[in-house]
Amino acid sequence: MIAADHPVVPSPLSDGPGDGEGKPPESRRRVFRRRFITATIIVLLIGIPAGYLLISAGQSRRSGKDKEAAAAAVGLRDGWPSKMQRRIFEIPIPGNAVGVQYYETNNWKASRMYVKFRTTSGGLDRFLTGIGTGRAALEPGAVNINARDINITGWYFSPNENWASTTHRNEKPRPTQTITVNMTDPASPVVYVVSAATP
Repeated sequence: MIAADHPVVPSPLSDGPGDGEGKPPESRRRVFRRRFITATIIVLLIGIPAGYLLISAGQSRRSGKDKEAAAAAVGLRDGWPSKMQRRIFEIPIPGNAVGVQYYETNNWKASRMYVKFRTTSGGLDRFLTGIGTGRAALEPGAVNINARDINITGWYFSPNENWASTTHRNEKPRPTQTITVNMTDPASPVVYVVSAATP
């Protein structure tokens, strides 16, 4: 009898057909173990960086809030912000300004520069023009600085004063300036500015 007359019977020890190259088939346990190891590696490769990013974001958020709280505790500083700060926040304080006060806060949502100063009527016009707006944009009788910023700065806007406000918006990443002016003495207006830059 020739070999072709005898059918090949698979070994009872195997779980299935081989790979056609003479190698024995893998057991179910080995297949499961290999897949488990592969899945574990994938989870580690994706999970560890994602977890790190979440932790970093949380720490950055807390750090930003801490910095903002510290700035609020210090309050407005007497003096001029640096040229770089004025350039970044686009606050062209006129050269004849007096009583200049400022401070900057930074957190994960936005960076803000708070500035207060007194100037002349001409100085107000130069300031507004430098920002990219004008006196005609001021809305009489309005205070547009919000309660959050008032709370941070300690500014007080008495209802007995003559106020005017405008908001000058720029496309991101340039800052938006919220401006309120005390016009009670038109020859010596007091300017309050909140310039906010968001990522």
